[in-house]
This record gives sequence, structure tokens and C-alpha cells, in this order.
Amino acid sequence: MRVLYLHQYFATPDMAGGTRSYEMARRLVQHGHEVDLLTSDQRCAEVGDLWRQTDESGIRVHWTSMPYDNRMTIRERLQAFTAFASRASRKVLEFRPDVVFATSTPLTIAIPGIVAQRRFGVPMVFEVRDVWPAVPIALGALRNPLARRAALELERQAYRHATRIVALAPGMKAHVVATGVPAERVDVIPNGCDLDIFTYDARAGQQVRAAHPWLSDRPLVLFTGTLGAANGLEHLVRVAAVLRDTAPQVCFVVIGDGRQREPLIALARELGILDVNLFVLGKMPKREVARWVSAADITTAYFSGPPILWKDAVQNKFFDSLAAGKPVASNHSGWQSQLALDAGCGLVMDPDDVQCAARQLGEVVLDRDWLARAGAAARRLGETRFSRDMLGGLLEGTLRQAVEEYAMTRGASWLARRSAP
Repeated sequence: MRVLYLHQYFATPDMAGGTRSYEMARRLVQHGHEVDLLTSDQRCAEVGDLWRQTDESGIRVHWTSMPYDNRMTIRERLQAFTAFASRASRKVLEFRPDVVFATSTPLTIAIPGIVAQRRFGVPMVFEVRDVWPAVPIALGALRNPLARRAALELERQAYRHATRIVALAPGMKAHVVATGVPAERVDVIPNGCDLDIFTYDARAGQQVRAAHPWLSDRPLVLFTGTLGAANGLEHLVRVAAVLRDTAPQVCFVVIGDGRQREPLIALARELGILDVNLFVLGKMPKREVARWVSAADITTAYFSGPPILWKDAVQNKFFDSLAAGKPVASNHSGWQSQLALDAGCGLVMDPDDVQCAARQLGEVVLDRDWLARAGAAARRLGETRFSRDMLGGLLEGTLRQAVEEYAMTRGASWLARRSAP
């Protein structure tokens, strides 16, 4: 198949950010499909209209300059979303796909997807990574009634034009079905584990510890990812402050960037723990993050806010931790947290009582036997349920099914035209 893959925030393992699209697309290439992927270059300083093309493991990636980061205001983010949607809607006209695969967020990625679907008369598969616009509405990011109605209509159009829909968690599927989409049109393909990148590497972990004398052989609690308001990392900083007094040997490391970076540093400094038992580092490429996960004793997966934000969370950091054989401590009881608890590789800390949360975390991070059992359970869960190879096969099956179903509605003449050179 010729697959037109649309994802505004694509990243490779040599870049910071989630790599689901890279891992899925390269497996499609390995299975013999042609993949053209349209995305934005977030690292550029200025907006630019030109597109450039690179080869990423056989994926033809088309980049356009579109700065974006978590420090942007809501208005600036919306401008970036709509600008990319407009530019990609023109770019898609240059291709002749057999199937269009558009993955959110943002929800505006549906616009070029629908343009391509209608222009070429081919099926579109739409992937729901977050239940937009329900999440930004719940967070107060979409206060304008007209903007809300427009977002809800875009969601409706995305589902209406999609031959099939991919949801990353059962709860996301339930949300889509509740809008009126037949359940049989929605496939659940969760986030996955990069078992080759995040495999436990004792030597890499030792090198990380040796390169940072303040870490040495101290028990390490790790957070990696965006430092945004939705993560609620103030809780982690206050937990670290409690453990400084009760278990000063425990070390906390936060890796990432975002709007809350400076406030978190200021809070840690105020509490007297910055560069004592809590250290804040900048964002890193995924391969370097993997070295830090190898060095960690336990990782953390944080979310705060209304339940709609975290109940179906499928955070990259969670699945990276499973791949590396590391237990995960969360501050919410969402789907992924329950998975870890059931598998014996998770901890849910009290989100409201910092003293209680510190006791819970301190007990497990100082228990070498529990860490060993939980780590083995984490890797086992990653291998058996969340292998990228398995999930990539499921996505290929969904795309093939979409083409077959679309062909059935269009007849043999459509399939013959698609097969013509």
C-alpha cells in the first residue's frame, strides 16, 4: 500500500519526544509498504513555508518549519495547529495514496486527512491519542463557545470521514463510541514498548551514575517528559522534600522542559532540596533518556487535573519504563496505573496527602527485593502485551481492513483504478 501518514509532532529516537509514529511507520516500511509522512520541524526558530524531505529508516518524511513547545500560550498553540493543518492540506495534494492515516493530537490533523480522503477517494484511518476536544475543554483551554462548537464539529467530521478509527485505550474507544460511532469501526491499539531502545543496560546505567558524582549509588527516582501544568510535578517536588528528612539517600531526577520548569526549580530551591536530593536536567534525545531509565530504580508517571485527563493515560514514559524493566510510581489511578498494579510492577501514590505519598514511595524504593520482582514483572508486561512489533502488525491490519472495506463500498472498478500504475 501507499500510506500517507499525517502527524504534526513526529520524532525519531535521536530527537526528544514520543516516537510511536516513527516506530509504527518503519514497521510498515519493513512490511513492504511505501510511507510518506507529513510533519513539522519544531526545532526551527521561525515559521517557513518550504518543505524538506529526509529518509528515516525508509520512511519518506516531509518536514515544514513550525516552532512549537510547551511554553507557548494557548493562542500560540492554536495558531501552530491551524497553520500546520492549512499547509499540510495543500501538501497532501502532491501524493497518490491508497490509504490516509492521520494521528492526533492535535485534532486539527483531521483537516488535511479529510482533504486527502476526499481528493483521492481513498479511506482514512483516524487515530485518537487523546479525547480532544473534551480534554482542552475540561482544562479551560477552550472557553469561547464558538471555538468549542467548532472543535466538536471537527471531531464529528473526523469520525464521519474515517473508515476506521484507532484508539489508544479502551476508555478512548468508549468515548468515540459514545459519539455515535459503531463499536466495530474502532480498534484499540495501545501505546507500545521500544524493547530494543529501552532494554535494561546495566553498563549504561553505571556510566550515567559515574558521570554524576552527586548520584553515585543512591536510589534513583526518575521523571522524564514535559514539565507542564497537566503533569502536576509540584507533588513530586514536595514528596522529595519529605524524603530528604526521612530517607536522604534517595535521589530524584527530573528530565525535561516546559512552562513549569522555572516554577518547579523555584519551589525546590525554596524547600532547600534543589541539587541536594532533587536535580532538574534539560530535555534529551530518547536514546539518552533510555540510559537514565537504565540507571533508575523506579520511574514516575504524573498527571493532574480532572479524571478525563488521566483516566485513559497512555504516557510514553510509562511504556518506556516497562521496556527497561523498571517499576512505575503514579499519582493517578488511570488505565495504565491499574495495568501496572495488576501486573505487580506499579505503585499509586496518594495524590492529595504528600506525607502519605512519600511513605509509600520510600518503602518501595528502599526495598531491593520488591524492586527486583517489580522490575521483572514490568519487562514481562512490556514483552507480552505491548511489543511494538505486535502493535505494528495490528496497525497494518487496520489499514488493510480499511482499504478492503472502502473497496467493498466502491466496487471492483475502484480497486482496479488503485492498482493501476
